Amino acid sequence: MQKLKTVDADTLLSTPLPANQFVVERLLPRGLHILAGASKVGKSWLALWLCLCVAKGEPIWGLTTVRGTVLYLCLEDSLSRIQGRLFQLTENAPAALHFATMAGSIGKGLEEQIEAFLQMHRDTVLVVIDTLQKVRVSNSAANPYAIDYQDLSSLKALADRYRVAILAIHHIRKMQDDDPFNRISGTTGISGVADTNLVLLKQGRSGVDATLHCVGRDVEYQELHLKFQNCHWLLTEPLEEQKQEPVSPEVLRLAEFLKGLESFDGTATELAALWEGYAGEPMQPSVLSKKLARYAGELDKLGIHITASRTRESRSLHLRCDSSDGSDGKNGTEPVSDLLSQPSHLSPAQPTPL
Repeated sequence: MQKLKTVDADTLLSTPLPANQFVVERLLPRGLHILAGASKVGKSWLALWLCLCVAKGEPIWGLTTVRGTVLYLCLEDSLSRIQGRLFQLTENAPAALHFATMAGSIGKGLEEQIEAFLQMHRDTVLVVIDTLQKVRVSNSAANPYAIDYQDLSSLKALADRYRVAILAIHHIRKMQDDDPFNRISGTTGISGVADTNLVLLKQGRSGVDATLHCVGRDVEYQELHLKFQNCHWLLTEPLEEQKQEPVSPEVLRLAEFLKGLESFDGTATELAALWEGYAGEPMQPSVLSKKLARYAGELDKLGIHITASRTRESRSLHLRCDSSDGSDGKNGTEPVSDLLSQPSHLSPAQPTPL
């Protein structure tokens, strides 16, 4: 029997954890995501343009992207069709965008193929699977919800382990529903496992206007009004501006202290001693650890990156600032193996390259 891997509440509150970064600002964080729409509605055009923008580091509808390697599994297309679409979108396609027209199925080699690619291209930030159904194995005898949940959980485990965004292209039901997310084909096991659900609904089969409905664990509900023109999905109405909360004086003071250190590797007790020398007032190591954990996301945006590690003897904090090590705060695709990471759900079999 494998014992449960647990973390107590005090340790959780005292451990700085990396904030979930967005590959596309406000729209696509790292994790598993579904893009669903009717057949031939333009999902693949949107996915290809998204891949191009991320590989180039160019904004999408005014939203910033994290530049990195992209893998596009275009499993319903030929390379000649993809080439034709690329020519219609750009004449300067980056080498960071990779295509594959064949891949294994979930549970039968796909996870290992993607993992092998991620290990070879460690700056990968986005993987697109077009379509989800092409990588699933038919199993009519099993419980549909259980199969949906199991298949999507395998992809989510991979996205979480390597901290990349995996976007699976999927279909919707023909039946009408007031809730667009209820139209995602399959059981709620699909939408329930996904971190973000995106549903592209066109206004009339032959029309060019559509609405992209978005909702997720880290994504606020929003509707993007789009128009398909010259092979691009253009934004027709400006996005609502998100309210930016001002940085608190406490965070600014903490940031000034940490920036002055530039880098640090040691215990919370040692860091608390440095704080007392800086501020002229003591702070309990446990209190300092909780503040670092609470404000880790805000400090990360200020170029201050804090992680934690643990041995049998002690727990350590590690500080790096952008000004000292050139880090941009982006996470590579190394498997997550910090204090609170979960064991991999991937097969131990030897990866099969794409």
